[in-house]
Amino acid sequence: MTDGKVRLDKWLWAARFFKTRALAVEAIEGGKVNVNGERVKRAKLVQPGDRVDIRLPPYEHRVLVRAVAERRGPAAAAALLYEETAESVAGRERVAFQLKAAHVLFVPETNERPTKRDRRRLEQFKKDTGWEG
Repeated sequence: MTDGKVRLDKWLWAARFFKTRALAVEAIEGGKVNVNGERVKRAKLVQPGDRVDIRLPPYEHRVLVRAVAERRGPAAAAALLYEETAESVAGRERVAFQLKAAHVLFVPETNERPTKRDRRRLEQFKKDTGWEG
């Protein structure tokens, strides 16, 4: 870990949000990463105290930068680079529950096509939860 500032794409890669820097760059240029509420470029320097919002469908992570690193290390070291906010954790858990519930409720046990009743239940579930998956 180094003190000071580091490029956003390097930090996202070192913090293990993306497997490669190229994937991190693609996400940044696609508008899926914001720093302190603003859309930024990949060369943006992040420092401890910055808030980074990362959309990795179907989840959204909101983290606070605790430390910076230019090199990718083990997962345990990467976890020390950031702290996820409580609202972000709750949001990810809610989405995970919805995905699991949708799978349990609507995946038929057999290889048959869903019935009209099954399709109506699925559409009602999507409408009630605002889920667009």
